[in-house]
Amino acid sequence: MSGRLILCPTPIGNLDDITLRTLGALRDADLVACEDTRRTGVLLERHGIAAKRLISYHEHNERARVAELAKLIATGTIVALVSDAGTPLVSDPGWGIVRACLDAGLEVESLPGPSAVLTALVASGIAADRFTYVGFLPRRAGELRKLWRERRETVIAFESPKRLEASLRSLAEVDPDRPAVVCRELTKRHEEVVRGTAAELAARYAGATVRGEIVVVAGPAPGERAPLGPAVDALARLVDAGARRRPAAAVVAQLTGASANELYAALAKGRDG
Repeated sequence: MSGRLILCPTPIGNLDDITLRTLGALRDADLVACEDTRRTGVLLERHGIAAKRLISYHEHNERARVAELAKLIATGTIVALVSDAGTPLVSDPGWGIVRACLDAGLEVESLPGPSAVLTALVASGIAADRFTYVGFLPRRAGELRKLWRERRETVIAFESPKRLEASLRSLAEVDPDRPAVVCRELTKRHEEVVRGTAAELAARYAGATVRGEIVVVAGPAPGERAPLGPAVDALARLVDAGARRRPAAAVVAQLTGASANELYAALAKGRDG
């Protein structure tokens, strides 16, 4: 069998959140490249995968590892790449070896699986039809304000517990009524999803002691016009299920940022001619 690189998403918290394909790939791999060999060893043991050759691959040694791994793959080795949690390359190492394999004409297989970005977006209840993922929020106050002013669509970002208060305060100063959600410790025992306006969340976390891994979701800025198509489709499904048009339009408007009156009118125009 020819060598290839397999990108394997791993659980972001709950170790049971792993796909059958990823488990199969980890069993079949000749070598597993991982950020932390101890952490990956626990995952493999949890799922009964026999001892594998594990090699570290993280931000501090990525450049040195790329040539080594690409050479192994070129000579027939199957390498599974995992990060500590979530999907490789999404704010985690991996781009270097993927690029090297593609440039060398080697096979790269990407498996679907856990992602804190999408888990937070879906849990937020905020419109998911158009969004931007920005990685970790900027540390500098000026850059952060610029981001909030320029990114008017739904924004998803990682943030550290120590920076959360300042980041929420920055968002509230720019757009106090902008809907936002703080997702903490997703899929773990102490999972917490807190929703509100930017001003409400800034007040909620002012002076608070926060621990764990955090994803912030900021909804569309007030005044931004949301695309009506998906919202009207959602409204139509609610009405078909027995909901009254006006209350259903209000609910969909709250979730998507669209105008309830425009949604009602678009549905009426399509159905009543």
